[in-house]
This record gives sequence, structure tokens and C-alpha cells, in this order.
Amino acid sequence: MKVGLIDVDGHNYPNLALMKLSAWHKAKGDTVEWWWSDLFQFDLVYMAKVFSDAYTKDAPEPMNAERVIKGGTGYAITLENGVEVYHAERDLPLAPEIEHIYPDYSLYPELTKETAFGFLTRGCPRGCAFCHVAGKEGRASKKVANLSEFWSGQRNVTIMDPNILACKDREDLLAQLVASAAYVDFNQGLDIRLIDNDVTALLGKMRVKCLHFAWDNPAEDLEPFFAKFSERYARKDRRTKVVYVLTNFGSTQEEDLHRIYTLRRLGFDPYVMIYNKQEAPRETRLLQRWCNNRVIFNTVPDFRNYDEKLG
Repeated sequence: MKVGLIDVDGHNYPNLALMKLSAWHKAKGDTVEWWWSDLFQFDLVYMAKVFSDAYTKDAPEPMNAERVIKGGTGYAITLENGVEVYHAERDLPLAPEIEHIYPDYSLYPELTKETAFGFLTRGCPRGCAFCHVAGKEGRASKKVANLSEFWSGQRNVTIMDPNILACKDREDLLAQLVASAAYVDFNQGLDIRLIDNDVTALLGKMRVKCLHFAWDNPAEDLEPFFAKFSERYARKDRRTKVVYVLTNFGSTQEEDLHRIYTLRRLGFDPYVMIYNKQEAPRETRLLQRWCNNRVIFNTVPDFRNYDEKLG
């Protein structure tokens, strides 16, 4: 069978579902390649989409395929009154034998060179209104794999879990990452509220280029948690601690600036994320430009003195 793949979101970040589908079909003896033209006939074409139409417009269905299967979170999200709504019934999960196969990293040779991507856990107990994880994966963090399922000695490991620290098996999973001696990137962020001395010690033994956290809700006072972690985390290089700051989701600019200034004072690097950027006010977009440009952020420490011509 000839199988085609379409990464609707583009090729700037590897699509894990497509890598697993490719590995599964190749193991069956099928021919797998990127779909690129209507000139050649395909038996099956998969279209994968992670982001909603607010960020990625859908691609037209190929006319040269006997069957087309669309899947991914992006196909299960609608924008209603400026808010993304997730519809679980529209999201097609991978079959277990595909979900747990070793990914075909050859699909993205430049992006996955010496880097493994995968999930050790799924789900998150927080149920944040702006996030689709609870609806997609459930409001509990559960172990779904060991590191060996998607890592085979690569120098870097990207962990895509929504909340690995909420899992009861977290110490075992973190110990696996320590033992790998690979550079680890928790790209969805670690839950600062769940870090205790044992977790801090494991993170201190781990090879990391950057630790990611989040302070999304200004109504939650997370300052004590960040302050405590900053005190007991052995590595003092502030460049290794980045905190996502969600804006344009019910917060005022005063609340946004409070989180930004507080994080900077505690030795973290705030990184502004804008919800529904297309409809965000100009001041919020300027805030993001000011904060996320490290040179400007350090040169002009007060947002009130920021000149947009600098960014």
C-alpha cells in the first residue's frame, strides 16, 4: 500500500502522530512518503493537525487518494466567542499498537537529529479553562510509557507531557531521565506547585539546558513556590529557568506586569504567551515584544519606558 502524509501545521516541529503512523505502516511493508502532488495515486493519506484554525488553516484534501484520514487536536477545536472549545468526539486517537511504537524519526531528519520526542505521562488534574488536555487526556496524570519507548541513546530528549509532576510515578520517570544522561527539555513546563525536595534533587542531577514553568492564572499566587524553588535549586544560572506567562485570557495589564516583574526579581526569565493573538489588544502585543526580546527586556526594565520602535 502507498501511504501519504500531510503535516497541516507545517514542518517546523515534528508531528509525533505522523512519525508513529509512518513507523507502523513501514513495519507492515507499506511505502510511506510525504504527500506533495496530485500527480501520483495514493491508497491512503493521513492529514494531521495540532493547532486550531486560529493558528493553522486546514489544507485541502488530496484528490489522488482512495482514502483520507484526518486526525489531531486541531480538527477537534472550534472557536466560539473568541474561546477555543474542544470536542473530544471529533478527535481520532491512535490505536494502542501505533501509539506505543518507536517513532520514525527519519520523517524530520533536521528537527530530530540527536533528539527523541515523546510522552511519559498523559493528562493533568488542573483543568485550566484555556487548555484542552483535561478534555483530551483526562484530569489525572498517568504514566503511559517508559523512556525506552521513544529514546534509544539520542543526545537530547524532549518530554511533551502536560504535567509529569502530577503523576504518582514521577520519581521513577525522572530517575529514568537522569540515568539517560541526555539533555532533557520539558517543553510543556513543570508544575511549580508540585516540586518538593526530592523532585528538586532529581532535577539537580538531570542534564538540562532550560527548565520551563508556567504562571498562567494571575489569581493564583505562585510567588512563594517560585521563591522556594529558586532558593533550593542548586543551579543559579537564570537562563535555565523560563516561565510562560499567559496573557489576554481574563488578565489585566497590571496583573501581567506583576507576574513578569516578580519572576524577574526571583531570577526567572518570563516569556509572554498570548491567547488568541489575532484579537489581542495592541498593548498586549507590545508587552510580548518587550518581554520576549531579552536584549530589550534587560536594557529597558520598565515597560512604561519601552519604545515600540526598538522591537
